[in-house]
Amino acid sequence: MTRLAIIIVAFNAKNDLANTLQSLTDGAPATSHEIVVVDNASTDGAAEMVRDRFPRVRVIDAGGNVGFARANNLGIRSTGSELALLLNPDTVVPPRAIDRLVARLDERPDAAVIGPRIVDARGTPELSFGAALTPWREIRRKAIDRFDKHGLAVARRAIAQATSREANVDWVTGACLLARRADLEAAGLFDERYFLYVEDVDLCAAIRANGRTIVFSPVAEIVHLRGRSGLATSGAASLAWHQSHLAYYRKHLPGWAPWLERYLRMKGLAP
Repeated sequence: MTRLAIIIVAFNAKNDLANTLQSLTDGAPATSHEIVVVDNASTDGAAEMVRDRFPRVRVIDAGGNVGFARANNLGIRSTGSELALLLNPDTVVPPRAIDRLVARLDERPDAAVIGPRIVDARGTPELSFGAALTPWREIRRKAIDRFDKHGLAVARRAIAQATSREANVDWVTGACLLARRADLEAAGLFDERYFLYVEDVDLCAAIRANGRTIVFSPVAEIVHLRGRSGLATSGAASLAWHQSHLAYYRKHLPGWAPWLERYLRMKGLAP
């Protein structure tokens, strides 16, 4: 049995998915592994492309666009490896990056999950981890992200500094998340109420509730071509975000959930 299952959920991401799989082929991890693509009823020929160009990659037909959480659960349940790497279809994986991540997780028996440093196509790091969501933390994070997008040096320096050192965190992004299967199963896998967004934050919360640790580490670096694949490029992305955002608050911050719902209704954004 392979030690690592690399699970990629794809929805109309044919070209980016091809680049991701090519990077995994050109710089194949030394860790024994299999690659599984869960196709969420893509209409761009993504599944056919994988079967034609990457015959060693196993394709699972999700039977429809079932969302990120449920599709990842399908992929996890279809494998039996000790480790599972959840990877977005719009990433590029440099050689040895996955092996470095696996090695670091091996050195941290207290850790259930580890996430790498993530950069965009220009090499600019992004905040791919954080503290558990609260209204105040969200306001602060949105301000940092906004300043970063406007090129403010102070925000760029803060993000560069934060992503240059290893830290125990509350969550890491599901764009590239390496986890121990035992911890995923103990947490009940992803909560399938989340169609897209926030499911990674929720999963990490469940894992931490079991007394386990989430780690961000710059020991490995992954390129993320954010916003170029699947639902992220459609008008449905905003609706999916607000649905998941509200579901998270109802589950974890029930006292704040009515206020969030009122705010969304006032802005015409309520799902």
